[in-house]
Amino acid sequence: MRHRKWLSRLTLLTFLAATLLSGCNSPPPSKDRASPINLTVSAASSLKDALMEISDLYAKEKTGVAITYNFGPSGSLQQQIERGAPADIFISAAPTQMDDLQAKNLIDRTTRKNLLKNKVVLVAPKDSSITAFSDLAGDKVKKLAIGEPQSMPAGRYAQEVLTTLALADAVKDKVVFAKDVRQVLTYVETGNTEAGIVYETDAKTSDKVKIVTQAPEGSHSPVLYPGAVLKESKNATDAEEFLTYLEGPAAKVVFEKYGFTVLNK
Repeated sequence: MRHRKWLSRLTLLTFLAATLLSGCNSPPPSKDRASPINLTVSAASSLKDALMEISDLYAKEKTGVAITYNFGPSGSLQQQIERGAPADIFISAAPTQMDDLQAKNLIDRTTRKNLLKNKVVLVAPKDSSITAFSDLAGDKVKKLAIGEPQSMPAGRYAQEVLTTLALADAVKDKVVFAKDVRQVLTYVETGNTEAGIVYETDAKTSDKVKIVTQAPEGSHSPVLYPGAVLKESKNATDAEEFLTYLEGPAAKVVFEKYGFTVLNK
């Protein structure tokens, strides 16, 4: 009898020990699995309003994915990526920056696509008497704001327009360079400059300036916004899904509301 009791206790102890060991070897519940995936999108400043609205829509459709934006001049964003700044997606305001990253094998070229198109416009304060680009060379304009051509596609487009219209030499002493398109707009809104050259989409966000005229067709390179997933992305699949979402119907409505032309088929 004692022997049986001893065996029963030994069996119970063995079972309990096995259960405890099994529990120790099982992986603890991972908080990471329940945590949202955070996608970092480095995007041209001119996309800020539209992309912020789109990410709110995306959050309702795609739970578990959070979008963090890094907005800035496309050239500056390119340099950040080249220096190893973490990002999952890059959307530039010109093909040049994307071409450079592709040449350095920093993007997944199979995910690259042209998402949007924009226009270049001349803006002035609401009460301005400026009516054409040719007025930039006259007495109506003492200061003209444009983006820095070396770091900003908008600045390069503006320089191309001025060169094509044979105005570059006439306005060279009037030009005030800005760090991004929104700063160009601010200079005009505050009266620090009598005119500025910006994207149409940015001009439409302000009730303090008017669009004088669009840059003539062919006066500058096409304003294209390519997007791609970066090679170093830790969330490449989710990043590509978001990039695809930007071509979809919900995003299209938002982009068009802000004045972009959506290029998806």
